[in-house]
Amino acid sequence: MHLEPPVYRPPSEAYSLIFQLTIGCRHNACTFCGLYKGKPYRCKTWEQIKNDIDSCAYLKDVQRVFLADGDALAADTSLILKTAFYLYKKFPGLERIAMYAGPKDILKKSLEELKEIRASNIKMLYLGVESGSNNILKAVHKGVTAEEMVEAGRKALQAGFELSVTIITGLGGTELWEEHARETGKIISAIDPTYLSALTLMPLPHTVLYGQIQQGKFTVPDTMQMFREMKYLLENLDLKSCIFRCNHATNYLPLRGVLNRDREALITILDRAITQPGTIPLRPESARGM
Repeated sequence: MHLEPPVYRPPSEAYSLIFQLTIGCRHNACTFCGLYKGKPYRCKTWEQIKNDIDSCAYLKDVQRVFLADGDALAADTSLILKTAFYLYKKFPGLERIAMYAGPKDILKKSLEELKEIRASNIKMLYLGVESGSNNILKAVHKGVTAEEMVEAGRKALQAGFELSVTIITGLGGTELWEEHARETGKIISAIDPTYLSALTLMPLPHTVLYGQIQQGKFTVPDTMQMFREMKYLLENLDLKSCIFRCNHATNYLPLRGVLNRDREALITILDRAITQPGTIPLRPESARGM
Protein backbone atom coordinates (compact mmCIF):
# COMPACT_ATOMS: atom_id res chain seq x y z
CA MET A 1 0.00 0.00 0.00
CA HIS A 2 1.25 3.47 -0.84
CA LEU A 3 0.46 6.19 1.72
CA GLU A 4 1.61 9.76 1.14
CA PRO A 5 2.66 11.13 4.54
CA PRO A 6 1.74 12.71 6.79
CA VAL A 7 -1.44 10.73 7.40
CA TYR A 8 -3.91 11.71 10.13
CA ARG A 9 -6.93 9.96 11.59
CA PRO A 10 -9.28 10.51 14.56
CA PRO A 11 -8.26 8.86 17.87
CA SER A 12 -11.16 6.43 17.59
CA GLU A 13 -9.68 5.11 14.33
CA ALA A 14 -6.43 4.05 16.00
CA TYR A 15 -6.92 0.40 15.04
CA SER A 16 -8.44 1.00 11.62
CA LEU A 17 -6.77 0.16 8.34
CA ILE A 18 -6.23 3.48 6.54
CA PHE A 19 -6.54 4.08 2.83
CA GLN A 20 -6.13 7.47 1.17
CA LEU A 21 -9.02 8.28 -1.11
CA THR A 22 -7.82 11.84 -1.48
CA ILE A 23 -4.48 13.49 -0.83
CA GLY A 24 -4.42 16.59 1.35
CA CYS A 25 -7.41 18.84 1.98
CA ARG A 26 -9.38 20.63 -0.72
CA HIS A 27 -10.21 23.58 1.57
CA ASN A 28 -6.82 23.75 3.30
CA ALA A 29 -7.31 27.35 4.47
CA CYS A 30 -8.05 27.11 8.21
CA THR A 31 -5.68 29.38 10.11
CA PHE A 32 -5.17 26.91 12.96
CA CYS A 33 -4.43 23.86 10.80
CA GLY A 34 -1.03 22.94 9.40
CA LEU A 35 -1.68 19.26 8.77
CA TYR A 36 -1.86 19.31 4.98
CA LYS A 37 0.01 22.48 4.01
CA GLY A 38 2.72 20.59 2.13
CA LYS A 39 0.31 18.33 0.22
CA PRO A 40 -1.46 19.79 -2.81
CA TYR A 41 -4.99 18.41 -2.95
CA ARG A 42 -5.87 15.74 -5.43
CA CYS A 43 -8.03 12.65 -5.64
CA LYS A 44 -6.45 9.26 -6.18
CA THR A 45 -7.41 7.31 -9.29
CA TRP A 46 -9.43 4.12 -9.00
CA GLU A 47 -6.41 2.14 -10.19
CA GLN A 48 -4.28 3.57 -7.35
CA ILE A 49 -6.97 2.89 -4.76
CA LYS A 50 -7.59 -0.64 -6.05
CA ASN A 51 -3.87 -1.40 -5.94
CA ASP A 52 -3.68 -0.15 -2.35
CA ILE A 53 -6.57 -2.38 -1.32
CA ASP A 54 -5.21 -5.40 -3.19
CA SER A 55 -1.84 -5.00 -1.49
CA CYS A 56 -3.56 -5.47 1.90
CA ALA A 57 -5.89 -8.29 0.88
CA TYR A 58 -3.74 -10.81 2.80
CA LEU A 59 -4.98 -9.25 6.08
CA LYS A 60 -7.73 -11.53 7.34
CA ASP A 61 -8.99 -9.72 10.46
CA VAL A 62 -9.75 -6.24 9.17
CA GLN A 63 -12.86 -4.94 10.94
CA ARG A 64 -12.56 -1.19 10.42
CA VAL A 65 -11.34 0.99 7.58
CA PHE A 66 -10.77 4.73 7.65
CA LEU A 67 -10.70 6.71 4.40
CA ALA A 68 -8.31 9.67 4.41
CA ASP A 69 -7.16 12.44 3.82
CA GLY A 70 -8.72 15.58 5.26
CA ASP A 71 -11.96 15.59 3.29
CA ALA A 72 -12.34 12.23 1.59
CA LEU A 73 -16.02 12.93 0.96
CA ALA A 74 -14.89 15.50 -1.64
CA ALA A 75 -14.19 12.59 -4.01
CA ASP A 76 -16.73 11.77 -6.70
CA THR A 77 -19.63 9.76 -5.37
CA SER A 78 -19.04 7.02 -7.95
CA LEU A 79 -15.45 6.58 -6.73
CA ILE A 80 -16.54 6.43 -3.09
CA LEU A 81 -19.15 3.79 -3.88
CA LYS A 82 -16.72 1.71 -5.93
CA THR A 83 -14.16 1.88 -3.11
CA ALA A 84 -16.66 0.84 -0.44
CA PHE A 85 -17.93 -2.09 -2.53
CA TYR A 86 -14.41 -3.33 -3.17
CA LEU A 87 -13.39 -3.00 0.47
CA TYR A 88 -16.28 -5.17 1.64
CA LYS A 89 -15.47 -7.68 -1.10
CA LYS A 90 -11.82 -7.94 -0.11
CA PHE A 91 -12.35 -7.92 3.67
CA PRO A 92 -15.27 -10.22 4.56
CA GLY A 93 -15.00 -9.36 8.26
CA LEU A 94 -15.25 -5.62 7.67
CA GLU A 95 -17.76 -4.00 10.01
CA ARG A 96 -17.36 -0.30 9.43
CA ILE A 97 -15.95 2.27 7.03
CA ALA A 98 -15.57 5.86 8.23
CA MET A 99 -14.23 9.01 6.63
CA TYR A 100 -13.55 12.70 7.15
CA ALA A 101 -16.17 15.03 5.68
CA GLY A 102 -15.76 18.77 5.32
CA PRO A 103 -18.96 20.82 5.74
CA LYS A 104 -18.72 22.13 2.17
CA ASP A 105 -18.39 18.56 0.90
CA ILE A 106 -21.59 17.47 2.67
CA LEU A 107 -23.46 20.51 1.38
CA LYS A 108 -22.23 19.97 -2.18
CA LYS A 109 -23.59 16.44 -2.44
CA SER A 110 -27.31 15.89 -2.79
CA LEU A 111 -29.21 14.08 -0.07
CA GLU A 112 -29.76 11.23 -2.52
CA GLU A 113 -26.00 10.92 -3.09
CA LEU A 114 -25.34 10.88 0.64
CA LYS A 115 -27.99 8.21 1.18
CA GLU A 116 -26.41 6.14 -1.58
CA ILE A 117 -23.00 6.44 0.08
CA ARG A 118 -24.53 5.44 3.41
CA ALA A 119 -26.21 2.46 1.74
CA SER A 120 -22.76 1.29 0.64
CA ASN A 121 -22.07 0.66 4.35
CA ILE A 122 -19.94 3.72 4.98
CA LYS A 123 -21.33 4.26 8.44
CA MET A 124 -19.62 7.26 10.02
CA LEU A 125 -18.58 10.77 9.02
CA TYR A 126 -16.21 12.97 11.02
CA LEU A 127 -17.07 16.66 10.79
CA GLY A 128 -14.84 19.44 12.10
CA VAL A 129 -17.27 22.05 13.44
CA GLU A 130 -14.58 23.84 15.49
CA SER A 131 -16.84 26.75 16.62
CA GLY A 132 -20.44 27.92 16.44
CA SER A 133 -19.53 31.59 16.30
CA ASN A 134 -19.75 33.20 12.89
CA ASN A 135 -17.11 35.71 13.97
CA ILE A 136 -14.68 32.94 14.85
CA LEU A 137 -15.49 30.79 11.82
CA LYS A 138 -14.76 33.79 9.62
CA ALA A 139 -11.59 34.64 11.52
CA VAL A 140 -10.18 31.11 11.14
CA HIS A 141 -11.23 30.89 7.47
CA LYS A 142 -13.39 27.82 7.95
CA GLY A 143 -15.26 28.60 4.76
CA VAL A 144 -18.82 28.18 6.04
CA THR A 145 -21.19 29.97 8.39
CA ALA A 146 -22.62 28.51 11.58
CA GLU A 147 -25.95 28.12 9.80
CA GLU A 148 -24.31 26.16 6.98
CA MET A 149 -22.52 24.00 9.54
CA VAL A 150 -25.84 23.09 11.14
CA GLU A 151 -27.28 22.35 7.71
CA ALA A 152 -24.35 20.06 6.89
CA GLY A 153 -24.56 18.18 10.18
CA ARG A 154 -28.29 17.65 9.95
CA LYS A 155 -28.00 16.56 6.33
CA ALA A 156 -25.45 13.89 7.25
CA LEU A 157 -27.71 12.57 10.00
CA GLN A 158 -30.76 12.67 7.72
CA ALA A 159 -28.84 10.52 5.24
CA GLY A 160 -28.42 7.92 8.00
CA PHE A 161 -24.78 8.39 8.98
CA GLU A 162 -23.45 8.29 12.49
CA LEU A 163 -21.92 11.74 12.89
CA SER A 164 -18.87 12.55 15.01
CA VAL A 165 -18.24 16.29 15.34
CA THR A 166 -15.15 18.00 16.68
CA ILE A 167 -14.89 21.35 18.43
CA ILE A 168 -11.78 23.21 19.62
CA THR A 169 -11.78 24.94 22.98
CA GLY A 170 -9.71 28.09 23.04
CA LEU A 171 -10.33 28.90 19.38
CA GLY A 172 -11.89 32.24 20.32
CA GLY A 173 -8.84 33.26 22.31
CA THR A 174 -9.19 35.19 25.55
CA GLU A 175 -11.31 37.82 23.83
CA LEU A 176 -14.13 35.70 22.44
CA TRP A 177 -14.16 32.71 24.78
CA GLU A 178 -17.71 33.31 26.03
CA GLU A 179 -19.08 33.81 22.53
CA HIS A 180 -17.21 30.70 21.39
CA ALA A 181 -18.65 28.52 24.17
CA ARG A 182 -22.19 29.90 23.97
CA GLU A 183 -22.56 29.81 20.18
CA THR A 184 -20.83 26.44 19.86
CA GLY A 185 -23.25 25.04 22.40
CA LYS A 186 -26.13 26.36 20.31
CA ILE A 187 -25.14 24.80 17.01
CA ILE A 188 -24.05 21.49 18.51
CA SER A 189 -27.46 21.32 20.19
CA ALA A 190 -29.09 22.14 16.84
CA ILE A 191 -27.17 19.34 15.11
CA ASP A 192 -27.47 16.83 18.00
CA PRO A 193 -24.67 14.56 16.68
CA THR A 194 -23.99 10.95 17.56
CA TYR A 195 -20.57 11.78 19.02
CA LEU A 196 -18.97 15.01 20.23
CA SER A 197 -15.23 15.39 20.69
CA ALA A 198 -13.61 18.44 22.26
CA LEU A 199 -9.98 19.22 21.48
CA THR A 200 -7.94 21.95 23.15
CA LEU A 201 -6.27 24.54 20.94
CA MET A 202 -2.62 23.71 20.46
CA PRO A 203 -1.09 26.24 18.04
CA LEU A 204 1.13 24.65 15.42
CA PRO A 205 4.24 26.42 14.09
CA HIS A 206 4.06 27.68 10.52
CA THR A 207 0.28 28.24 10.69
CA VAL A 208 -1.43 31.60 10.26
CA LEU A 209 -2.77 31.42 13.81
CA TYR A 210 0.72 30.81 15.21
CA GLY A 211 1.89 33.94 13.43
CA GLN A 212 -1.01 35.90 14.90
CA ILE A 213 0.02 34.75 18.37
CA GLN A 214 3.62 35.79 17.78
CA GLN A 215 2.41 39.22 16.63
CA GLY A 216 0.24 39.68 19.73
CA LYS A 217 -2.99 39.58 17.73
CA PHE A 218 -4.32 36.43 19.42
CA THR A 219 -3.95 35.25 23.02
CA VAL A 220 -4.40 31.57 23.84
CA PRO A 221 -6.45 31.04 27.03
CA ASP A 222 -4.55 29.47 29.92
CA THR A 223 -5.53 26.13 31.43
CA MET A 224 -8.06 27.51 33.93
CA GLN A 225 -9.63 29.69 31.25
CA MET A 226 -9.98 26.61 29.06
CA PHE A 227 -11.80 24.85 31.90
CA ARG A 228 -14.16 27.80 32.39
CA GLU A 229 -14.88 27.78 28.68
CA MET A 230 -15.60 24.06 28.68
CA LYS A 231 -17.91 24.45 31.68
CA TYR A 232 -19.82 27.26 29.95
CA LEU A 233 -20.04 25.17 26.78
CA LEU A 234 -21.54 22.24 28.66
CA GLU A 235 -24.06 24.57 30.29
CA ASN A 236 -25.18 25.61 26.80
CA LEU A 237 -25.56 22.11 25.40
CA ASP A 238 -28.91 20.39 25.07
CA LEU A 239 -28.44 16.93 23.56
CA LYS A 240 -30.55 13.78 23.58
CA SER A 241 -28.00 10.97 23.89
CA CYS A 242 -24.64 12.12 22.54
CA ILE A 243 -21.44 10.29 23.43
CA PHE A 244 -19.00 12.96 24.61
CA ARG A 245 -15.23 12.62 24.67
CA CYS A 246 -12.63 15.13 25.77
CA ASN A 247 -9.69 12.73 25.91
CA HIS A 248 -7.62 13.83 22.92
CA ALA A 249 -3.88 14.25 23.45
CA THR A 250 -4.35 18.03 23.34
CA ASN A 251 -6.63 18.04 26.40
CA TYR A 252 -5.36 18.89 29.87
CA LEU A 253 -8.27 17.16 31.64
CA PRO A 254 -9.72 14.00 30.06
CA LEU A 255 -13.52 13.87 30.31
CA ARG A 256 -16.10 11.44 29.01
CA GLY A 257 -19.79 10.81 29.35
CA VAL A 258 -23.17 10.89 27.65
CA LEU A 259 -24.92 14.22 27.17
CA ASN A 260 -27.14 15.43 28.61
CA ARG A 261 -27.21 12.54 31.06
CA ASP A 262 -23.76 13.20 32.54
CA ARG A 263 -23.60 16.95 32.03
CA GLU A 264 -23.93 17.97 35.68
CA ALA A 265 -21.32 15.43 36.78
CA LEU A 266 -18.87 16.77 34.18
CA ILE A 267 -19.55 20.35 35.27
CA THR A 268 -18.83 19.32 38.86
CA ILE A 269 -15.43 17.91 37.83
CA LEU A 270 -14.59 21.13 35.99
CA ASP A 271 -15.71 23.19 38.98
CA ARG A 272 -13.34 21.25 41.19
CA ALA A 273 -10.47 21.65 38.71
CA ILE A 274 -11.09 25.42 38.69
CA THR A 275 -11.69 26.04 42.40
CA GLN A 276 -9.33 23.42 43.83
CA PRO A 277 -6.26 23.41 41.57
CA GLY A 278 -4.05 20.37 42.04
CA THR A 279 -6.77 18.07 43.37
CA ILE A 280 -7.38 16.55 39.94
CA PRO A 281 -4.38 15.25 37.96
CA LEU A 282 -3.88 17.06 34.66
CA ARG A 283 -1.93 16.10 31.57
CA PRO A 284 1.40 17.96 31.71
CA GLU A 285 2.28 20.31 28.88
CA SER A 286 5.14 18.03 27.86
CA ALA A 287 2.70 15.16 27.28
CA ARG A 288 0.33 17.07 25.05
CA GLY A 289 0.43 16.56 21.31
CA MET A 290 -1.54 16.40 18.08
